[in-house]
Amino acid sequence: MEVNTRPLLQASESDSDIEERTPRYEVERSTTGHDDIINDSVIMYRDETRFKNEPADRYYVAYIIFYILGLATLIPWNFFITADEYWMYKFRDIHNHTSIHQKTPLQIMFTSYLSVATSVPTTFFLILNAALSRKVPLGIRMIGSLSIMLILFIVTTVFVKINTDLWQEQFFAITMVVVVFLSIFSAIMSGGLYGIVGKFSPTYITAVVSGQSLGGVFAAIAEILSLTFGVTATFSAFVYFMIANVTLALSIIAYIILSNSVFFKYHTIDKAKALAELEATTSLTFYGTISYTVILKKIRVYAFSIVWVFLVTLSVFPSVTALIESEHEGNGSLWNDVYFVPVVTYLVFSLGDYFGRIIAGILQWPNQKQGWILITLNFMRVGFIPLLMLCNANPRHNMPILISKDVYYIIIMACFSLSSGYLTNISMINAPKSVEPHEKEVASSMMAAFLGIGLAFGSALSLITVEML
Repeated sequence: MEVNTRPLLQASESDSDIEERTPRYEVERSTTGHDDIINDSVIMYRDETRFKNEPADRYYVAYIIFYILGLATLIPWNFFITADEYWMYKFRDIHNHTSIHQKTPLQIMFTSYLSVATSVPTTFFLILNAALSRKVPLGIRMIGSLSIMLILFIVTTVFVKINTDLWQEQFFAITMVVVVFLSIFSAIMSGGLYGIVGKFSPTYITAVVSGQSLGGVFAAIAEILSLTFGVTATFSAFVYFMIANVTLALSIIAYIILSNSVFFKYHTIDKAKALAELEATTSLTFYGTISYTVILKKIRVYAFSIVWVFLVTLSVFPSVTALIESEHEGNGSLWNDVYFVPVVTYLVFSLGDYFGRIIAGILQWPNQKQGWILITLNFMRVGFIPLLMLCNANPRHNMPILISKDVYYIIIMACFSLSSGYLTNISMINAPKSVEPHEKEVASSMMAAFLGIGLAFGSALSLITVEML
């Protein structure tokens, strides 16, 4: 089905009809200094949402699929890191059963190597994706990346059932290689997804970023359930990885359905064709060359914001927050000794981050003219770093514990996570709204790249904050 966008400008219609049925334009005055002379060649298309016969997103199918795709970008990784007990079991000392609390070198190195194997390729390929996004077809990037991610997770799932006790070093190396490639194709998929959703309304951007956050909620709930039912580390890991496999397989099917829908084609293909036809029959120019410098100048506030959000968040979460214990730790209570960290550190954070993104999608404040407010809010979040470091985190050698009460820590964590999700979504929503239509995909891909940069700097800073405790 081809959307009819031809009758955008018809001479037989009245001026009021044309105004009602055509997009609005921003007119740039000629550089000659005469305001009455208009340079038609630089009239830029601004409001691409007013085409005739715009198809509806029936039953919110596209919205749901964008949610699933957002979920797919992070839920596999969330389950990967949630299975911490499984990795500790795989790299345990098989010859010394008496000293179960003394970690082996592989157990000690695993988290650090995991962080490096994730952050470095993710950041590099998010940047590369922003530079090459228009050179590789979207379908290849999305379907190809999701398929390879699925294969990698199937391999990871198979290893759950294989006894690797006698070749732990080799299994460690294989796992790191899998993590590197998983990070590469997850970055390509995420960059492509952010690039394409930037062409849609902010509602669909909210769906993607909320879906990402929902993955953390699922992972936290799964960990709490595994603790409740007392399942083994290998069984819980097998369940986590199978959920990730199902999510990735479902995402492939969902994207195929989405890419063949009239609604998707309208926003990604038909509007571009309509503008090209209109440009060919008028003196208006809608498309220009893509300049990364120009785009960056337009989105610089939001690029800085997304870097700063994740720099602050990752500097203490989960490196510091995972060390924060209940004030009644060791009294024999299941809540204090077993559930406190999974519930408060992971579930409360994930829920706060999720609802923050939802609220941002509804309020959409501050707007594009209030960038200074967004920057101010980001700088204010720096205060959460010392607040969390002064909570009951152990072990510590330098800083005192000034906030020991559980209720204060829970309140701080809720505000910390809510603000993280809110500012993340506000930044992602406003960036594509600040550029021309033909720049939206690149702008959104660039935002994904800056998100990766924030993750990398935040992870590096976390090494310092932990040492400062």
